[in-house]
Amino acid sequence: MPPPILSVENLRVEFPGHSGSDAAVSDISFAVHPGETVCVVGESGSGKSVTSLSVMRLVEFGGGRIVSGRIAFDTGDGAVDLARIDLRRMEAIRGNRIGMIFQEPMTALNPVAPIGRQLTDGMRRHLGLSRAAAAARALELMHEVRIPEPERRLTQYPHELSGGMRQRVVIAMAMACRPRLLIADEPTTALDVTIQAEILALIGRLQRDFGMAVLFITHDMAVVAQLADRVVVMRHGRLVEDGPVARIFDAPQAEYTRALLASVPRLGEMRGRPDAEPLRI
Repeated sequence: MPPPILSVENLRVEFPGHSGSDAAVSDISFAVHPGETVCVVGESGSGKSVTSLSVMRLVEFGGGRIVSGRIAFDTGDGAVDLARIDLRRMEAIRGNRIGMIFQEPMTALNPVAPIGRQLTDGMRRHLGLSRAAAAARALELMHEVRIPEPERRLTQYPHELSGGMRQRVVIAMAMACRPRLLIADEPTTALDVTIQAEILALIGRLQRDFGMAVLFITHDMAVVAQLADRVVVMRHGRLVEDGPVARIFDAPQAEYTRALLASVPRLGEMRGRPDAEPLRI
């Protein structure tokens, strides 16, 4: 197996609390290899989104602080520790070598800028493209994520698009510079079931077509089964279990992982059954 493209080592992230600092992530370690899809799974508050925001160095903008640990990333031109590099170097990596799909597309898009401008700005900044070349690339991206009437959509504003279409635009933005690593933070949570399936299929197709690594954040074990090569299970900011998806599903070692798997409904099991008991560990 090739060396990891991302290696998170003993990461600890804290936020200000009423009596000092509270750890949102405590001593987390895992790796993502080239071309691999790693799903980080856990309930709300488990620290999975904080982990992904730490990789992007966005956690600082929400009041968080990386206290210790390393986030080693292979940029293609050598490895850097994302936890320690200055913000100027991080800005050159964020949106370029690492792309991110956020949970709520309306918060990721500028409500007062047309879609085309939002796609071209990042490419002109990171890739040095001319206005015409960036516009041509934006149209190509709209075709890649299968947005209908792409020429017209590029002139529209986020509020004029459906939720699923907005998320496709966010995916196009994340893919614009052909990242080595794509981070997807619960990208289907705000969408209905049919659109969820389409977005998951789109991410899977783009990953296969372009060979990037994917770090996928989710609470849904059914999504994990569909996408993951490896699984990282988190609870209360700590690592519970880490392993290949087949082993996690067939022989989970942690009681919490077994409880997560037991909470996934299976075809035919719910007919005539009373409501499921709440998850208790």
